[in-house]
Amino acid sequence: MKIEYYLPATVFTNQDLEKIFPKLPAAIVEEKIGIRERHISAQNETALDLAIEASKMVLEGFDKDRIDFILLCTQSPDYFLPSGSCILQDKLGLITGAGALDFNLGCSGYIYGLALAKGLLQSRIATNVLLVTAETYSKYVHPRDRANRAIFGDGAAATIIQLSDLEKIHGFELGTDGSGYGNLIVTNGALRQPYNETVKETLDENGNLYSPNHLYMNGQEIFNFTIEKVPGLIEKILKKNNFTIEEIDYFIFHQANKYMLEYLRKKIRIPSEKFHNNTLLSGNTVSSTIPIALKESMNLNIIKPGDKVLLAGFGVGYSWGATILEI
Repeated sequence: MKIEYYLPATVFTNQDLEKIFPKLPAAIVEEKIGIRERHISAQNETALDLAIEASKMVLEGFDKDRIDFILLCTQSPDYFLPSGSCILQDKLGLITGAGALDFNLGCSGYIYGLALAKGLLQSRIATNVLLVTAETYSKYVHPRDRANRAIFGDGAAATIIQLSDLEKIHGFELGTDGSGYGNLIVTNGALRQPYNETVKETLDENGNLYSPNHLYMNGQEIFNFTIEKVPGLIEKILKKNNFTIEEIDYFIFHQANKYMLEYLRKKIRIPSEKFHNNTLLSGNTVSSTIPIALKESMNLNIIKPGDKVLLAGFGVGYSWGATILEI
């Protein structure tokens, strides 16, 4: 398994945030949510642009003619149609014999992508899968929504999963509860409710401005969902794969924010030295947080060959999933 990631050139720091929201000190943002800066896509830069850059990086030194399936996970597509994965095939110069599929998932997207890739490999539909996660949530956030501007960054990650990786990808535990869809949503802009230039804007009790045209997140409900579902998810994935928590060398959860991650770590009783909690320089990049964290940990030799790594994603949908990799 080979992983690379790409972050846009523009960096939006806590100092930049403080200039817009003087009552939100830069140091407090870093202390509370663990983010110092995040990368933001340019006005004319899309999720597909980021996907192309990440894919070029991961394909360097790899025979791209061997890629026979492309999976693209994004919730900020360039077009309603056609599929971005089809455009990605052309832009990367991949063979026309490759299958291509988009799927719309957020924070659990990388786990679902690995599950799809494993199924394609096991069934011999494919032998080398290019899994790409790419997101530009910043384009959905209201300029005066200080909470979401503090949290979300843009980015993309690309992973090559080969038939030979099959034994290293263990079983999956996946779940869905669509009753919570309204707690993390962009209400307007698609076909149910079109974009409305005259829509009324709302100022919440915390001073965040948003409208149905923009990203809305009920932070408290998302937190409640997470602490209710994730501990059970970890218990189930360990049981399904016949591992104990002590046998796992490292844990990488969706990097939502420092506070939520630390709460989960303590609740599940994971030793801090085995747990990844680092959103400092990229923020919450949605479906790309897990592969970015995985790549960073491998680069720093925190994760070594032979290690068992438990991955867990959870969030918008509601949707969640987990698996265990052997590196």
